[in-house]
Amino acid sequence: MTATEAPRLIDVHAHFVTESYVRQARAAGHELPDGMPGWPTWSPAAHLDLMDRCGIGTAMLSLSSPGVHFGDDAEAGRLAREVNEESAQVVREHPGRFGLFASLPLPDVDGALDEIAYAFDTLGADGVVLETNTHGVYLGDARLEPVFAELARRDAVVFLHPTSPVCWQQSALERPRPMVEFIFDTARTVTDLLFAGTLERHPDLKVVVPHCGGALPVLADRVNGFMRLFMPDDRGAPDALAQLRRLHYDLAGTPFPRQVPALLSLVGPDRLLYGSDYCWTPPAAAEAHVASVDAAPVPVEGATWRSLTTDNAHRLLPRLAH
Repeated sequence: MTATEAPRLIDVHAHFVTESYVRQARAAGHELPDGMPGWPTWSPAAHLDLMDRCGIGTAMLSLSSPGVHFGDDAEAGRLAREVNEESAQVVREHPGRFGLFASLPLPDVDGALDEIAYAFDTLGADGVVLETNTHGVYLGDARLEPVFAELARRDAVVFLHPTSPVCWQQSALERPRPMVEFIFDTARTVTDLLFAGTLERHPDLKVVVPHCGGALPVLADRVNGFMRLFMPDDRGAPDALAQLRRLHYDLAGTPFPRQVPALLSLVGPDRLLYGSDYCWTPPAAAEAHVASVDAAPVPVEGATWRSLTTDNAHRLLPRLAH
């Protein structure tokens, strides 16, 4: 298969920022977001240029950490609506090149339900993005059950994205939180969903876990053991491993040479998706990342990582197959 014949990737982990959003985030105290040295810049033109260089056909736009809730429910709802409308406009202006994972103003449940309806029914969103926690409210919190019930009813794609834990001042040791804290906050919120029974109540939820599952592949057996120990009922203990195998996982971050083999010890290759993490990953690093994916051994005979992850994305997001 030549480079021109290779399937164009579907990037499920792609971000955008706007000048208005960055201004409001800075005003809320996020001058150095999650300990990073500064905010990236983004434009549709620059993103499309990178996509064309990397052979990416479609990028699913989502807002990264710190999300839209800076402490006030009403302001969070207004900001979610603003960024969702702006990104939906980009999707309309570039047919086939972009999709939208809409932001929700969690932990405001009523505001989130309103935005789910608007995002899907008016903007035509492809799914939603949920931060791993908002001000310490993790995704297994019982208060969020109406949100997951509505997302399950709509058969929605739920893209998880890590953010800083509330204890980052002590745990991050003055280092950028995306390096380690994001990886463990991903595992923390998925574990919370397991223990809360959210994934068991809604087995058809289409959840995408970022960064090859974070720390989940190496913690999965330990989590499963604790669930069997502390959560037995008349039917027996829940099977955490079976629930984790139903989720989807993107390849953003550092998938090779160690993370993907660890992930494949937990899930099948049909659960893997491509993710670049642009624009928080600079263009040169994003290009190096896709080159490493193209060069890596593939677990399915006759496939490439491009064909494998694209086929998986088409099943998850059938609109993109057309």
